[in-house]
Amino acid sequence: MGTEAQNADARGGSATGSVEPVLVAEGLVRSFGSLRAVDGVSLRILPGETFGLLGPNGAGKTTVISMIAGLLQPDEGTVTVAGVPMGRSSVEAKGHIGLVPQDLAIYPELSARDNLQFFGKLQGMHGRPLRDRVAEVLDLVGLGDRAKEQSKKFSGGMKRRLNIGIGLLHQPDLLILDEPTVGVDPQSRNAILESVEALSGEGMAVLYTTHYMEEAERLCDRILILDSGQAQAEGTRDELIELTGDADRVHLSGSGDLAAAEGAVAGIPAVASVHRDPHALDLTVRGAPTAIALIVNAATGAGMKLSNVEIRRPDLESVFLHLTGKALRD
Repeated sequence: MGTEAQNADARGGSATGSVEPVLVAEGLVRSFGSLRAVDGVSLRILPGETFGLLGPNGAGKTTVISMIAGLLQPDEGTVTVAGVPMGRSSVEAKGHIGLVPQDLAIYPELSARDNLQFFGKLQGMHGRPLRDRVAEVLDLVGLGDRAKEQSKKFSGGMKRRLNIGIGLLHQPDLLILDEPTVGVDPQSRNAILESVEALSGEGMAVLYTTHYMEEAERLCDRILILDSGQAQAEGTRDELIELTGDADRVHLSGSGDLAAAEGAVAGIPAVASVHRDPHALDLTVRGAPTAIALIVNAATGAGMKLSNVEIRRPDLESVFLHLTGKALRD
């Protein structure tokens, strides 16, 4: 995963310096009847930054994206893209955005090349510049060798990659990818992730939603966790992990005198908490790699016969569970 600082250096500035954000969304609010779907969400994305928007189903992600893309008017708040305010009929602001929705937006009877040429013309592109750009995009999404084939013959992953290519055609300043790897094969999924990494490296701002935490870990420089329409936390991976206390989890499986082992390990200063069940102890530990030998010796010395020892370092999934009480795919 790239870092915000590395991306900022590549753009010739610092993350907090003179680089202007591509996207500024401030205080977004949207209600549907009595349901407040989004409640005061704000975010900023810099050039070359991949920003993750994560939340369980019903958190408000799609509503946020719709307001940013100009498909839905916020009840309150503002959106600015590349310095241009987004309004009800903001053609200029929308022109800076490439939107790749969850649902495929391609014509199955057309070839990959013809799909791209059609959508390119809708963006005002013509002639040699359009042909050259179509060829570039086909190579970028790994479809150069299937350019003449009808898209209805493509696999689900290839269709997804073509969908992303359509969003990239006009070289937008902001690319919005709404769960682009849903239902794709592993090879296509990896190709999509590599394409996103390349776009970020070239300076494009990317807003990325996913239900796969490993994708967020790999791609996103900063992440906003959304739940029940409200921002729960925002930051880099390491900043978010600090919210959980940066503690490790240690799982001791075995038999014998687990009650005595529980008391023994609980007295170790690095151990913050211990939970015992009939066949295991689950510990919350500060600096588990350093403390693990002491923990094992204390447990076995108290009469526990260990069958397995597992250290689980904190990750984004644990942060997500901590903040929302749910798994990302719930």
